[in-house]
Amino acid sequence: MASATLLKSSFLPKKSEWGATRQAAAPKPVTVSMVVRAGAYDDELVKTAKTIASPGRGILAMDESNATCGKRLASIGLENTEANRQAYRTLLVTAPGLGQYISGAILFEETLYQSTVDGKKIVDILTEQKIVPGIKVDKGLVPLAGSNNESWCQGLDGLASREAAYYQQGARFAKWRTVVSIPNGPSELAVKEAAWGLARYAAISQVHIKLDYRTKTART
Repeated sequence: MASATLLKSSFLPKKSEWGATRQAAAPKPVTVSMVVRAGAYDDELVKTAKTIASPGRGILAMDESNATCGKRLASIGLENTEANRQAYRTLLVTAPGLGQYISGAILFEETLYQSTVDGKKIVDILTEQKIVPGIKVDKGLVPLAGSNNESWCQGLDGLASREAAYYQQGARFAKWRTVVSIPNGPSELAVKEAAWGLARYAAISQVHIKLDYRTKTART
């Protein structure tokens, strides 16, 4: 319901009264007090962001799921076993001069808790090279009901407790993905769901670790 108020011309001040009216109606200065509460990890967030954004270096995405890692191994005739995945990831993090070009590494959950074939924690190998360990935290895509065959990313349930554990293990930033499918829209529902999911992920992650989000556009 809308309402409108009409002003009759007799209510308006005469031209000779404009100055006095404006002077009387001039707003008074208002002082607003605002308190900004710093988060417990604010300084560390800034430090992490600066490290990741180091000139000449980039982020290594080595967060393949065990299934995807299995495809990598199958291409060279190896079985998808934990030992083979460990050897594959050891090869990545021990590449000579890695820290010269890589500032952050996104890990799969198994990798975050994994050691190299020599028994040294992968997280420690990275930090020694001034590479910030990160962690993939989403739980994959599922169909979005009521949409144009679109999807949404799950993983918000229990995210805070998982990220607290990941932080204790050495992770200092996180990755969350979402997909926007464009052939049939995208639908307003899918866009809102993607935005809401990313916003909630960001809010939760900034309590614990630095965030990194990636939005993919699909043309399927």
